[in-house]
Amino acid sequence: MRPFYENLPFFTIFAAILCGVITAVIRSGRTAYLLSLWMCGAITAASGVLVYFLYTGGVSFTYTMGRFAAPFGNAIKAGPLQALMALMFAVVMGLSLLGGSRDLFHDILPQKQNLYFVMTDLLLAGLLSLNYTNDMFTGYVFIEITTIAACAMVMAKDTGSNMIATIRYLFMSLLGSGLFLIGLTLLNGITGYLLMPPLAQILRLLANSGDYHTVLVVSMGLLVVGLGIKAAMFPFHLWLPDAHGGATTASSAILSGLVLKGYIMLLITLMLRVFGMELFDAAGINALLLALGLLGMVFGSLAAMREYHVKRMLADSSVAQIGYIFMGLGLGNASGVVAACFHILVHAACKPLLFCCAGRLSAVSGHHRSLRNLRGSAYRDVTAGVGFTVGALSMIGIPLLGGFVSKLFLSEAAVGSEMMVPVLLVIALSSVLNALYYVPAILAIWVHPPAEDAAEVLADVTAEALTFDRSFFISAVSFIALIFVLGILYHPVINILSAGVRLT
Repeated sequence: MRPFYENLPFFTIFAAILCGVITAVIRSGRTAYLLSLWMCGAITAASGVLVYFLYTGGVSFTYTMGRFAAPFGNAIKAGPLQALMALMFAVVMGLSLLGGSRDLFHDILPQKQNLYFVMTDLLLAGLLSLNYTNDMFTGYVFIEITTIAACAMVMAKDTGSNMIATIRYLFMSLLGSGLFLIGLTLLNGITGYLLMPPLAQILRLLANSGDYHTVLVVSMGLLVVGLGIKAAMFPFHLWLPDAHGGATTASSAILSGLVLKGYIMLLITLMLRVFGMELFDAAGINALLLALGLLGMVFGSLAAMREYHVKRMLADSSVAQIGYIFMGLGLGNASGVVAACFHILVHAACKPLLFCCAGRLSAVSGHHRSLRNLRGSAYRDVTAGVGFTVGALSMIGIPLLGGFVSKLFLSEAAVGSEMMVPVLLVIALSSVLNALYYVPAILAIWVHPPAEDAAEVLADVTAEALTFDRSFFISAVSFIALIFVLGILYHPVINILSAGVRLT
């Protein structure tokens, strides 16, 4: 009899879907919210148990669903990497809902609030499936589910600008999905398989024989570009600032912290389990990822420097941080993949914290979003000010914080590679650019404005906004602690990621 923990990946996906179904018939938004939080907690616990057993045992496993065996059935595969990412998905989802709860219930109409949590539950189910899937077509199905849920979360704040942002987001997402499907169709046409293990075997034979070389390279390119569009890889990121910057706070935190990472995790699975890094390198995919990653690191930061709207600035910053991840993958070695995965964890902790804190600072400033009108806002909510400062300093790369460690490991992964000098120079340049927009933002929230400006801002602040927000406090403190853990106690995390990359 197989160990019980091998059932946990399926049960976590099923729990998220079931919670979404139940939430759809609950009329009360508050009840749906609490149910979603409990679901995130349960998945966090299950994923933590799974991480322990897989890492201590040094194993990964395949869980077959249904009665049809490979290569015709469907299956999920879990190792330490997948279990740790599932843990991160559940933790960040729960904390983002906590941190943005006050804005959420303010921005979304009461009769639509339960439907919002249907989307968050389905989104978590989609992310877990993208993380665990061992079947290419199942991956495509949950790409679409994730896309629909994400678009609905942008549109939940029912304003004209959000509708336009949602349409633009949907258009680009469908373009990415279409390219992925075309690439998958070509791949299935030359191999006959969709399940990843037999597909990988056939691809190795084709690579060695040279048969279908052009079709293989084209299909790989379509798959990678399709996922790159959905993950906001430069230059396919133009939809991101409006979508992430205009959504309600919880949506912005989840979209930036999680949704982009789900597509990247599927790309990492393709790189490690299906094609192999050698085939990626031979086809020029690694060089493409590296080049676009480096460009994204620079141009994403330059775009953020031009922004005065705090949430749009954070959204543009995500383009730069996603560039770090693609740069790590483009290095084409195991160390680069491990460093990229660690940066996924760091960004998943920092960016939701920054969005939640920005939302809170805006709330205590009459819902103004410009940095000029946020001056002194950190004194009206010290937790939000400290959280924003910690998250921003981590993104810059200050020691003892997670961002410093991820940049350190990305730099180490580049040492000895052919592109060592350009990569190290761009990492240094990007860190300087990060400082050039995050430091002024930190100074803005901690510097007292002139009395007349402060009076104008405070005139729009309600008494409710200034009351203590316990949910936000718990969320912010948890995210801050997580950032320090990733910056100080990072060795166990790196060990788990290294084992996961090896066993994927």
